[in-house]
Amino acid sequence: MRLRSIRLLTTVSHSMRWSQAFIPTLREAPADAEAVSHKLLVRGGFIRQLAAGSYSLLPLGQRVRLKVGQIIREEIDAIGGQELMLPTLHPAEIWRKSNRYELMGDNLFKLEDRRGGELVLGMTEEEIFAMLAGELSSYRDLPQIWYQMHIKFRDESRPKSGLLRMREFTMKDSYTLDIDRAGLDSGFDKHYGAYKRIFARIGVDAVDVLASSGAMGGSESREFVVRSRAGEDWIVTCATCDYRANVEKATSALDEIEDGGPADLERFPTPGLRTIAALAEAHPDVAAPDRQIKTLVYFADDEPVLALLRGDHDLQEQKLMDAAGAVEGRPAQADEIRELMGADPGSLGAVGVDEIRVIADLALMGRRNLTTGANQDDWHFSGVDPERDMTVGIWTDLREVASGERCVEDGGSLERWKGIEVGHIFKLGTNYSEAFGVYVQDEAGKSHPIVMGSYGIGLERGMAAVVEANNDENGIVWPVSVAPYELLITVIRPDDEATMAVANRLYDDFDSAGVETLLDDRDERPGVKFADAELIGIPYRVTVGPKGVASGSVEVTERDGLVRSDLAVDMVVASLAERISAARFGI
Repeated sequence: MRLRSIRLLTTVSHSMRWSQAFIPTLREAPADAEAVSHKLLVRGGFIRQLAAGSYSLLPLGQRVRLKVGQIIREEIDAIGGQELMLPTLHPAEIWRKSNRYELMGDNLFKLEDRRGGELVLGMTEEEIFAMLAGELSSYRDLPQIWYQMHIKFRDESRPKSGLLRMREFTMKDSYTLDIDRAGLDSGFDKHYGAYKRIFARIGVDAVDVLASSGAMGGSESREFVVRSRAGEDWIVTCATCDYRANVEKATSALDEIEDGGPADLERFPTPGLRTIAALAEAHPDVAAPDRQIKTLVYFADDEPVLALLRGDHDLQEQKLMDAAGAVEGRPAQADEIRELMGADPGSLGAVGVDEIRVIADLALMGRRNLTTGANQDDWHFSGVDPERDMTVGIWTDLREVASGERCVEDGGSLERWKGIEVGHIFKLGTNYSEAFGVYVQDEAGKSHPIVMGSYGIGLERGMAAVVEANNDENGIVWPVSVAPYELLITVIRPDDEATMAVANRLYDDFDSAGVETLLDDRDERPGVKFADAELIGIPYRVTVGPKGVASGSVEVTERDGLVRSDLAVDMVVASLAERISAARFGI
């Protein structure tokens, strides 16, 4: 009897009457809301802000989140994933062991318990999964795919845009465990395919791009991005081939520059010339922008570094952090620059600098007859050969790609656009297994560190991306696969007995047919009901009113495009149930 009761509760839980629901819609968006998803999710009664970067998911929002999570769960289960649930509260010592306690900087929430024990709130869980993997001992135990869907914390410096940048959020993080790199490649490819299916099913056109691995580490990563003006990532794509990369990883082809023969290093006065443009105008013979060396002073995890670029190129900061092996970086302040270099910005250079690490952009390699600051105010050097005159510790790509530059693959024109990161997959390698002593024996009895991959999707960020990609001037346009309800029955004149009888019958019949139905039985004006319907974005709406009931018909409205048609009352359930069922999988 108890089992029957539970099953009944499960059966009736997918439909609801609006008069009994908590759906607090608003006519106006919050004054500080900029992203479309932020505005519409608040106005539609899906979310409410508790504090900066912290949001309550109201019933409609929770239904969407659960559906997004279920789609993710189905696809990760399909590639062999096993779901776990790990703590979010971690001893700080675990993060110190992986060298990420300090590396994560202020992004990591740190606290003490009543006994003085140091703890952190996990923003990711590579360490904990690696510790669990210590119970594996043989190649026969591998491969493994483990995952969880859990709350994470990140002390964002600028939480904003509603669900797009939060301090507390739900993350699906999965991990592959393999004996070798070939196994890692296989697990990576499985996740790549699963992610493509997940994003197609939830209703976003996500493209995968080359990306920086940042603090996660590892040899390779790909980011899944949805084009949106609300995005914070800049993406570079080629108009004529498949090249695509986050600007933090993107590069482009440069034309060769003829520098002439070698020249002697020569110091010359440049009074009052403190910018690339001013120096080029005053000394066009030796200091055209593409013949100047721009010297930038940065702190990378508190270590001073010099970044060298061509005068007409801009620094991509994440590339510098990756080259320096740092998580956080910042430009040095004016007083710090003078203390380190002996001069002010505009007169800086790396000639003769040996005590500060120098990282130079590849566009300077092989160049000569260049001009750079002499580390004395109002003086510069000409005839500079970076490889001859400077102690460069690392040569790497540091510059930020601009729109219109040439693709390195086929020479096509590159475009820059903004996007929302909705997923990221990493080839971690053995960093974490070595840190935690996680080894397994191969067939010959030789020990190997387990090779790991890490794969993340943010659920709330995914919800916001769906809204960014699916909306119009009236509100949200949910795909059936993640809509809070699949069908809305809007009753005109709920005080009319015949109209309400038809609406109740349709509500019961749709519910019995397995269609998640919201019945708007509120005593409100039709205009209010229609505005709310379009705002919350239920995919299909059936309008029941006295005139239609008298003629035996109802009006059906598809939210996408607001396409309207009339259907006989006796046919509407079968017709829409079939359409909804076909769209439910989302592909």
